[in-house]
Amino acid sequence: MSVFAGGEPQYEMLQKQSDAGDDSRSPQSYVRERLDEQPDKTVNQVLLKPALVARMLGATTFLLILANCAALLADYLTGYNSLLVHKLVKFFYVELELNAPAFFSMLLLLFASLLLTVITVHKRKQKAAHLLEWTILSGGFLLMAFDEIAAIHERLIEPMRAIMGEQNLGFLYFAWVVPAIVLVTVLALFFLKFLWSLPMKTRLSFLIAATLYLGGAVGFELLEGKYSEIHGRENLIYITMTTVEETLEMVGTIVFIRALLGYFNDTYREVRLRFDDFTSNF
Repeated sequence: MSVFAGGEPQYEMLQKQSDAGDDSRSPQSYVRERLDEQPDKTVNQVLLKPALVARMLGATTFLLILANCAALLADYLTGYNSLLVHKLVKFFYVELELNAPAFFSMLLLLFASLLLTVITVHKRKQKAAHLLEWTILSGGFLLMAFDEIAAIHERLIEPMRAIMGEQNLGFLYFAWVVPAIVLVTVLALFFLKFLWSLPMKTRLSFLIAATLYLGGAVGFELLEGKYSEIHGRENLIYITMTTVEETLEMVGTIVFIRALLGYFNDTYREVRLRFDDFTSNF
């Protein structure tokens, strides 16, 4: 997928040149060719290669998970008495909020929301089908990015426990998963027709991404709830489960981003952004 940024005055000038000439090409084709002839003067080109973007994001995820494991191991080897190591744990432990992994996860979700928003804008211009679904996805990922930092879903735990009872909750110990499962089920039914309308490659990638992300966010949360109710959270097994959970969420989001970039590349090939010269209005 290619993204171009060009100046509005020159873009309009080229359109007028096309209209005034005898060229049989359409004005859009004429403008595009003329802009491509002088990239150093008027056009900045940014190439987003889906595979390369996915590899870069995957490498960042790997480094963060490695730092998480190293910090936790160092904390254990120092007997949990080192202030420096404890600060590293707070900065890299994937279970905690407002640290490096949480911030990176938020950026991944924001990137996905941005791509979905761009697709939504194009679908609206084309008056294409399933505009509502694309809009809901873009807004949903924006809310998920905010929740990644604010952890709003965890505020549902106590109210849900009050409804279900405080003891022997088992897999539902982290009780926010109950409304989450209901929401996921409703959304799955709502998006079924939309998913079927997508190209086979995109549909399969979306399903893999959803399986990875929900397997971590909901599936492992169920396991962690069952385990932590009995054994608590301050042990190696629980820490391992939370690490796997967050890894699955990050990888699932990256697979989704890769799928969106691939869909954009196959459907639109490139996007052109034009910026007005605002200074000329003053």
